[in-house]
This record gives sequence, C-alpha cells and structure tokens, in this order.
Amino acid sequence: MEQIRQRYLIRFSVRQRTEHLLIMVLFIVLALTGFPQKFFASGWAQWLTVQLGGIDRVRWLHRISGILFSLAALEHMLVGLWLTVQKRLDLSMVPTKQDFRDAIVTLRYYLGISEEQARFGRFDYRQKFEYWGLVLGGVVMIVTGFILYFPIFFTNFLPGQVIPAAQVAHSNEGLLAFLVVLIWHIYNAHLNPDVFPIDTSIFTGRISEERIEKEHPIEYAQLETMKTTAAKPQETAPEATSKERGEDSP
Repeated sequence: MEQIRQRYLIRFSVRQRTEHLLIMVLFIVLALTGFPQKFFASGWAQWLTVQLGGIDRVRWLHRISGILFSLAALEHMLVGLWLTVQKRLDLSMVPTKQDFRDAIVTLRYYLGISEEQARFGRFDYRQKFEYWGLVLGGVVMIVTGFILYFPIFFTNFLPGQVIPAAQVAHSNEGLLAFLVVLIWHIYNAHLNPDVFPIDTSIFTGRISEERIEKEHPIEYAQLETMKTTAAKPQETAPEATSKERGEDSP
C-alpha cells in the first residue's frame, strides 16, 4: 500500500515559539519558588525550600524570575505595538461575538442537545481564553509583584492597605494560574485524544494539514482559497517564478 505523506503548515513563528518556551520555563520556576512561600507551614513546602537552598535563595530565584517574566511581557507588548504601527498585527486572537456563539454550540454538542459542531478559524474560543487569561493574569502578577518588591516606594503615593491587598491578589492569582494550566492547558496540550501524548506544534511551529482541516475548518477553507488564487497565474504563465505565483520563499 502506498504510504500517504502528511503535509505540514507553519503555524507559529520562531519568535512565538521562543516566547512560549521562555514563559513556560519561567512559570515553572515561579511556581516552584512561589508556593513554598504561600504554604510555608506545610511539610512539603519546608522540604522544597531546603532542597532549593533555603528561603533566601527561594526568594531571590522568585524575584529574578518575576523580573524576567516582566521583561518578556514588555517585549511581547512592544512587538504587538510595532506590528500594529506596521499594520501587520494578526487580529485572529481578538475575541468576538462569534466566540461566545461557538462556546454555546460546543456546549450543546457535548451535552447531546444538538449534533451541530462549531467551526473555528485560526484560533478557537478556548485558545483565546488561555491567551487573554495569561495576559490579564500576568498584568496582575507583575503589578502586585513590584508593589511587594518595593513596598516603601509605592506607599509614598498609595495607602498602606495596598501592600496586604497586593499580597493576597498576587498569591491567589498565582494559584489560579497554576490550576488553569494544570487542568485546562495540560488537557488541551497533552491529554486531548486528538494530540495525545503531546501537541508539538508550539515547539516545532508546524501543524499537519489534516489537523487544520479538522480543528480549524474556516481557516482551512481560507487557505484553500488563497492556494487556488495563487495558482491561477501559473495556468496562464507557466514560466512564472515562484514569487510571481505567490508562493512562500524558502
């Protein structure tokens, strides 16, 4: 039997993959150094603190990781602003009313109320939820983290109650982010039957055409339309170069 070769498309750029890897590593370090401080009275927290070199080193690692996380967030924001100025910003991650409709359609399908399945574009509502949850949660963590890092500076122009409030917000938002990643993201990226044991697209940047057609049919239809449009000049001018045919450069 002739083996069918799987076609792959580039879904994530090198910059996007690097950002994801950096955030993933920093998130793990922040969790490992943050939770022992939140649950300091627990035996496991005290054991982990000792394994990491003591409370002073744990605090140092947590603060350095937080600063690096802030710099990564700043880089991501500046790139977004630059792409906006250049009018090259991809708006497919911006939530729309259709996302709420898709969520309802999907819920009805899972409950067996309807046989209709939602059709998604480049990103579905679940991926947008994760992204914007990271963005908004990251803002909370960064702001409250710096307030806790420089309490005297901030209380020069803010009431003193902001310090304990920042501590509660920072601690609880960190726990919420950890639970979302553990329950929501781990399932979608690892335990989902369609990608088990792991979705490698964010690491390789590639995704199979078969998955695009199945999981993002609207995007797949757009790509097919673009492919057809790009192929038309080839029919009238067979000697046209690859650039003239609209194909990607190597």
